[in-house]
Amino acid sequence: MSLSRLGPAHWQRWRALRRAALAEAPDAFASTLAEWSKEGDTEDRWRRRLEAVPLNLAARMAGRDVGMVSATAPEDGEVELISLWVAPEARGRGLAGELVGAVVAWAREVGATRLVLGVREHNAPAIALYRRHGFVDDDDPGRRSSACELWMRRLLAPGP
Repeated sequence: MSLSRLGPAHWQRWRALRRAALAEAPDAFASTLAEWSKEGDTEDRWRRRLEAVPLNLAARMAGRDVGMVSATAPEDGEVELISLWVAPEARGRGLAGELVGAVVAWAREVGATRLVLGVREHNAPAIALYRRHGFVDDDDPGRRSSACELWMRRLLAPGP
């Protein structure tokens, strides 16, 4: 397994991963495949997405992309982990944990003190993954949204 950081030049790889994720797990994300299809499926839009979000990682196994994760720029010491997905055939091998760990490391590198994420309450496997990696429920009422019913946070100790 290897992780690659993707930028705008890699828009086709990101597009394939994101569309696979939205098709396979439509209830896990705030976006829908329909929103990223037809007139919403343009090279310019995919490139802008990769420019706007500073960390975009693809996970590769056996020569093909099978996972992804992103993280937002730090704001007030906080980074948000977004868009985590692992293809069904690659699950159960620790790949999601590797992706979470890469985001944690990057968040520390950029000086964040907190990492947050939103997850659907019905997504028990994702919630269990995040708990294993030190996330706890975030009781900040300002975080509630229709897109994610449960917000979680992890405090970050300064990196080495």
